[in-house]
Amino acid sequence: MSLQLPWTRKNAWIGVALLALALLLLPFVAGLFGNAWIRILAFAMLYVMLALGLNIVVGYAGLLDLGYVAFYAVGAYMYALLASPHLFEQFEWIRQTFPDGLHSSIWMVIPLSAALAAVFGVLLGFPVLRLRGDYLAIVTLGFGEIIRIFLNNLNAPINFTNGPQGISKIDPVQIGGISFGRSLDLGFITIPSVQLYYYLFLVLTVVVIVVSVRLQDSRVGRAWMAIREDEIAAKAMGIHTRNVKLLAFAMGASFGGVSGAMFAAFQGFVSPESFVLMESIVIVAMVVLGGMGNVAGVVLGAVLLYAIPEVLRLIAKPLQMAIIGDEVIAPEALRMLLFGLAMVLIMLYRPHGFIGRRHA
Repeated sequence: MSLQLPWTRKNAWIGVALLALALLLLPFVAGLFGNAWIRILAFAMLYVMLALGLNIVVGYAGLLDLGYVAFYAVGAYMYALLASPHLFEQFEWIRQTFPDGLHSSIWMVIPLSAALAAVFGVLLGFPVLRLRGDYLAIVTLGFGEIIRIFLNNLNAPINFTNGPQGISKIDPVQIGGISFGRSLDLGFITIPSVQLYYYLFLVLTVVVIVVSVRLQDSRVGRAWMAIREDEIAAKAMGIHTRNVKLLAFAMGASFGGVSGAMFAAFQGFVSPESFVLMESIVIVAMVVLGGMGNVAGVVLGAVLLYAIPEVLRLIAKPLQMAIIGDEVIAPEALRMLLFGLAMVLIMLYRPHGFIGRRHA
């Protein structure tokens, strides 16, 4: 007697539909407790995109990159410069060319930020093609710090980035005449600005997930995984390792650039302090703890490692006050304590992450 497997194509589509419905309704539920909870959901989507971008470099190609936040910064400053009064105020020729100011469309900024970040990814990739392991990690770490220091000091002699003061008054996203900078009144319901950004980030995250899954099973993806497992054997099989590595850096960086552009639009302000080394370390931790090379694992790792500490920031003090009547541990200290404890436990009991990576 044959047994029919419960996991059929129909059941799979039903599961996808239920998940989509849950993600669409989630901000309405979170909004009952305040917009801060929707903001956490929106930033979780941003970090999922960042982690999936780094997963291409670290998980697929096996290239440890500790300077990934540099591409995040490139995308953020790209949007900030093209959608704020900063360049308009600094350069006379821009004032003459664009008398109404620079107010770039999201349809132009997203491709440009992805392309510019990809160029920086290739620029990083060329010098490190022959490096592996710890040496590669140190060089990429230095690259990330170089970008941050440049952003911090490019306010003289010509003020491009406004230095440590950052760039403010960044235009919100506008799509079809709808400004994401204010609430959307549909008559029967009002959707707050932060919730509009959540839906935008959710759409971009779905696109990044689909691209990542398609890349995983593509010819290029298998070439990346072959290099990850044994670069010498991959070269012997005819894989052009130089071009394939550069493609990994460019593809991963492009996702980081798009995430950075959306970060700038969401915050309305960018400064070099948002792109410190700790950000790169957190993103690497998301990929490693979720499961390098596994899209579902990386998504899970990104959501857990961003959302849980942020939730603790909001509830740690009220919980301590309710239980013991006093704040014994500051929320920030508790966040980092549990963050470090989670990494230790996962590495001890799940060394391959929540969901182990796929092998070529």
